[in-house]
Amino acid sequence: MTAQIIDGKAFAARVREKVAGHVARLKEEHGIVPGLAVVLVGEDPASQVYVRSKGKQTVEVGMNSYEHKLDADAAQEDLLGLIEQLNNDPAVHGILVQLPLPGHLDEDLVINAIDPAKDVDGFHISNVGLLGTGQKSMVPCTPLGCLMMLRDHLGSLSGLNAVVIGRSNIVGKPMAQLLLGDSCTVTIAHSRTRDIQEVTGRADIVIAAVGRPEMVTGAWIKPGATVIDVGINRIDAPEKGEGKTRLVGDCDYESCAEVAGAITPVPGGVGPMTIACLLANTVTACCRANGLSEPEGLTA
Repeated sequence: MTAQIIDGKAFAARVREKVAGHVARLKEEHGIVPGLAVVLVGEDPASQVYVRSKGKQTVEVGMNSYEHKLDADAAQEDLLGLIEQLNNDPAVHGILVQLPLPGHLDEDLVINAIDPAKDVDGFHISNVGLLGTGQKSMVPCTPLGCLMMLRDHLGSLSGLNAVVIGRSNIVGKPMAQLLLGDSCTVTIAHSRTRDIQEVTGRADIVIAAVGRPEMVTGAWIKPGATVIDVGINRIDAPEKGEGKTRLVGDCDYESCAEVAGAITPVPGGVGPMTIACLLANTVTACCRANGLSEPEGLTA
C-alpha cells in the first residue's frame, strides 16, 4: 500500500481561487477592496523571499498589498508607531509583522500591539484566548491550512484520534485547539513524551510539527493514518554534489508513505497553504470589519 499524496500546491490554488472570487464580489457589490499590510524589519534573506511571495499572491487575488520595510536597527517605538498607524488605517484589514524580528525588539510586545481584528497571523493573545475557548477568532495560518486539508480529505473529523507532535505557539497548540473544535480526541506529544512512538501509533491523524528532520518514521504510523508534515528542514545532500542541500519534513517520507493512508509531501504540502490561508484570513477580517457574511470554506 502506498499513501495517497495530499497535494498542498493544488489545494492552495483552489483556496486562492475562492479568495479571488470573494474579493471580486466585495468589489462589485460593496466597493470594498481587502488590504494586507506586511511589515519587514531588517534584511533576513528568507524573510525577504516570504514577503515578496506574500505581496505577489495578495495582488494576484485582487487585494491591495502594502509593504513597509524598516532597517534592522529600527527602534521599537518606530515599529510600534507604524503598527498604530496601520491599526487606524481603514484601508488595511490585515497586518502581518514578519518574524523573526531582530534581537533588540520585543516580539510579544510587537505582536500584541496589533489590533486583534487585523491580526491575520492569529498570534495576538486575544486571538489565542478566543481560539482556546471556542469563540470566533483569527486563526494562525499554518494550522488553518492543515485543518482545511484534513477536512477536504477525510470529511468529518469527529471522534478521530489525533496526535500533534510539537507544542509551539505557532503550530502545535493552535492545531490541537482546532482539532478539538472539530471533535477529535487530541494528544499533544513533544520531546518529553514517554513512548512517543507508541502514542503516535494510536493516531488516525498525525500532525508532525517538531522541527526535527525525518524524526517520524513509518514504524510510528498506524496503517491507513493521515499524516500532515508541517516540518521544513534543510539537510545536507552529498548525493546531489558537494555543498548541496535538500528540503525534508519532520517525517521520513518514504517509510511513512508505505504505511499511511494519505500524506503531505515536503516541499509542496503544508507550505503553499500557509500563504493561501493568510489571504483567506485577510478576506475574513475585511468581511468582519464591514459587518458582512464571512466567506464559506475559508475559516475554521
